[in-house]
Amino acid sequence: MAAVGPMAAMGPLPAMGTLPPLPTLGVPGVPELKPLTRYEAMRLGPGWSHSCHAMLYAPNPGMLFGRIPLRYAVLMQMRFDGLLGFPGGFVDRRYWSLEDGLNRVLGLGLGCVRLTEADYLCSHLTEGPHRVVAHFYARQLTLEELHTIEISAVHSRDHGMEVMGMVRVPLYTQKDRMGGLPNFLANSFVGTAKFQLLFALKILNMVPEEKLAEAVAATQRPKKSAIDHAGGAAGHHHKAGNELAKAGNELGERAEHPGMVHAGAEQQLVGLEGQALAEQLAGAELEQGADALVEHAVADVME
Repeated sequence: MAAVGPMAAMGPLPAMGTLPPLPTLGVPGVPELKPLTRYEAMRLGPGWSHSCHAMLYAPNPGMLFGRIPLRYAVLMQMRFDGLLGFPGGFVDRRYWSLEDGLNRVLGLGLGCVRLTEADYLCSHLTEGPHRVVAHFYARQLTLEELHTIEISAVHSRDHGMEVMGMVRVPLYTQKDRMGGLPNFLANSFVGTAKFQLLFALKILNMVPEEKLAEAVAATQRPKKSAIDHAGGAAGHHHKAGNELAKAGNELGERAEHPGMVHAGAEQQLVGLEGQALAEQLAGAELEQGADALVEHAVADVME
């Protein structure tokens, strides 16, 4: 497969001693992990575990609904535990190099891709009680190659067992400020996967940093769903029903005394029945409109 590794795309590294500061994510609302170089990671003692995961992606010229640029196709996995993550796993450094161990795990979950040191992107120390350094790789492919991997993954050994299926990450944000990437980020991710996704999107210039920050911020705002509006309409229906029942009781009481029954009461009852019916129809239209808005709304990309 023809591909350009992220390290090669960044050009040759400067001589030792003149390395620039390691990049950070810098997105509000996302806890920062401590970066370290590959050299530093390899010098860690035997008490450390090493995990290796890979992001496979391809430029995607497609347009959602004919108007929303897809930009890139980025692969992630739905895991056996219901969490989203990247293909990969733990590597036993006693027997495998980072890349050999990663390719062994990828073969179980994908079946037809091999990464090299040129695809290495970054390493971070993870949070928590366990001493784990997370290594991350990224490989750019063509859209056709990426699709081939998706098909191959269905026939891999781990499909339906440890891997429940491949998913593509939506990199756009719709006009409602939630559709697309914000809604995707609201899912549950395993370990460092969410951080690694945001970090790679920033470092590889796939999504501008300010757009990443906006997408993360959107997931932290409370959402008012269409069902709230439907609930408000139901409250009006209930109130109208109570008024109609009250009028009916009054009319019944007056019916016991024929001389007290008059056209005004009948008109009041008919008026209340018409009002309740009109509000019921309006409420039904509101509920249908809310459903249609949820199912069929097509919004512009947030510029």
